[in-house]
Amino acid sequence: MMSYLTIDIGGTFIKYAQLDASHHLSHTEKVETIENKDNAILHQVEAIIQTSLDNGSPIKGVGISTAGIVDREAGEIIYAGPTIPNYKGTPFKKYLSDQFDIPVVVENDVNAALKGEMWKGAGSGRDDVFCITLGTGIGGAYYQAGLVDGAYNQANSVGYLLKDPRSGLNFEGRASTAALKRRIKETHGGRMDSETVFSLAKAGDQNSLDTLKAWAGDVAEGLAQIIILIDPKCLIIGGGISAQGDFLLDLIQAPLTDYLPADFLKTELKIAELYNDAALFGAVQPFIEEEK
Repeated sequence: MMSYLTIDIGGTFIKYAQLDASHHLSHTEKVETIENKDNAILHQVEAIIQTSLDNGSPIKGVGISTAGIVDREAGEIIYAGPTIPNYKGTPFKKYLSDQFDIPVVVENDVNAALKGEMWKGAGSGRDDVFCITLGTGIGGAYYQAGLVDGAYNQANSVGYLLKDPRSGLNFEGRASTAALKRRIKETHGGRMDSETVFSLAKAGDQNSLDTLKAWAGDVAEGLAQIIILIDPKCLIIGGGISAQGDFLLDLIQAPLTDYLPADFLKTELKIAELYNDAALFGAVQPFIEEEK
């Protein structure tokens, strides 16, 4: 049976899966994102597609969700921050379409996550929705009667907010999961991961809770700027860390009003319902729209 191959490229991992005729994900896998020299990531994606074909999976189309700013029509990376070096100019659509004679669509990862949540998750049936993903980097996407891209496809690049010229740190540098890992190293030492710290905090460990509260305050500061500028009806928090659910939401909501005028907050905050699979669904959503 023909299926779509969906691929989500992040700074740490590349996840991929098949979307079947019932619109369910299957055969989900992930590999570490390799150092991007000489279009290494492009060729890594090429190998994933080839392996799927070699395994006997007929592919109707390939949807790619990726970090960086994407020219959707060209299917090419037109800007990328430090999360993936040497990424600008990567010609996913042209190269892969030529190699495999298969339709390819390419979307920014947060746009894809928002598309997924609008289709099957926390944004279903809604309009005027902002989505932020907290991961190795931080990105944003905004839907108001369609995706809002900006004049130069650079809208919603919220990870670059709040840059401090003295430290060089911006919102992403202070509030990403990479920043949380640095905090954990400072407060806990060793190689303890964020999942363990969340578990300890839920069990009442004060040191772990204080670490998470400090990080959540930095997250809340950035969300406040988004709410002030855009005033969305709903703000969805996604990324792998969204699996922490309501505990994460409570941590972020508690300090949020500290960064807003009194009685200003009307936006509803929600955790992504598709968690870390949102972008996998959203990457192939254009094919589903075509089928309709």
